[in-house]
Amino acid sequence: MLDDFMVRATLAAIGTALAAAPLGCFVVWRRMAYFGDATAHAAILGVALSLALSLPIFAGALVVALIMATTVALLSGRGYAMDTLLGVLAHSALAFGLVAVSFLTTVRIDLMSYLFGDILAVDRTDLGIIWGGAALVIALIAWRWSALLTATLSPDLARAAGIDPRREQLALTFALAVVVAVAIKVVGVLLITAMLIIPAATARTFSRTPEAMAVIAAGTGIAAALGGLRMSYEFDTPTGPTIVCVVAVFFCAASVFAALRELVSRRGGARAN
Repeated sequence: MLDDFMVRATLAAIGTALAAAPLGCFVVWRRMAYFGDATAHAAILGVALSLALSLPIFAGALVVALIMATTVALLSGRGYAMDTLLGVLAHSALAFGLVAVSFLTTVRIDLMSYLFGDILAVDRTDLGIIWGGAALVIALIAWRWSALLTATLSPDLARAAGIDPRREQLALTFALAVVVAVAIKVVGVLLITAMLIIPAATARTFSRTPEAMAVIAAGTGIAAALGGLRMSYEFDTPTGPTIVCVVAVFFCAASVFAALRELVSRRGGARAN
C-alpha cells in the first residue's frame, strides 16, 4: 500500500495535521504566532547544516529549531520587546540559512521544496519520522495538558498550584521544534505557522471547551490537508500552498458563520426586549 505515492502523501498530511493542531491551540492562546514563525524560519539553516554534514534533515532542523526557540525564551524580557527580538532572529536565521544553502555546490538541492514543501516526494522514512514526531507531540501535550492549560491561563495561578510556567514553556518549545522538523517535507518552512494557527483559529468559533477546540482543530487540519492534496492533484498546483489555501477558506467560512450567528443573536435579543 505504501508503494503508492498518493497513499504516502495522504498519511503524511494526516500526521502533520495531527501534530500541528493541538499545539496550534496553545500557540493561539498564548499569542505565540510570531514565535512559531521564527522557529520555522530557523529550520532552513538546519536543512543547510544537515546537507553539509550528511545528516538527516529532520535532525538538523530539529536541533536548530530548538536552539532558536530556546534562545528566544532566554532573551525575552532582557531589554528587547518580544516582537523586535523575534523579527531580528526570524529573518536573520532565514537569511543565514539561504546563504548557507548557496555554498552547498556539491549537493543538489531543491530549495523550493524546503520553503514550500514537497509532500508528493515523501518516502517511507519520511513517513516514519512524521508519524513518530506526531506521536511524540500528542503524547507530550496529553501528558502535560492540565499543567500547560493552567500556565497558559494564569502563570500566577500555576505557581500557586506548584506548576513552573517556564518549564511548561520549555515543553511547548520542544513540541514546536518537533512539529517544525516533521512538517518541512509537507508544507515547507514558510507555511508551517499557517498549519499551526489557522486550524486552531477556525476551531475557536465552534468550541466551548479547550479540549473541544483541540479536537476540532485536528479535524479541520486533517480536512484541509486531504482537501488541499486532492485539489493539488486535480489542478496541478503546489501542494503545500494549496493545503494552506483550503484551510484559509475554512477560516473565512467560520468567520462568516460566527458573524451571522452573532447577528441572529442580536436580532433575537432585540425582539425579546
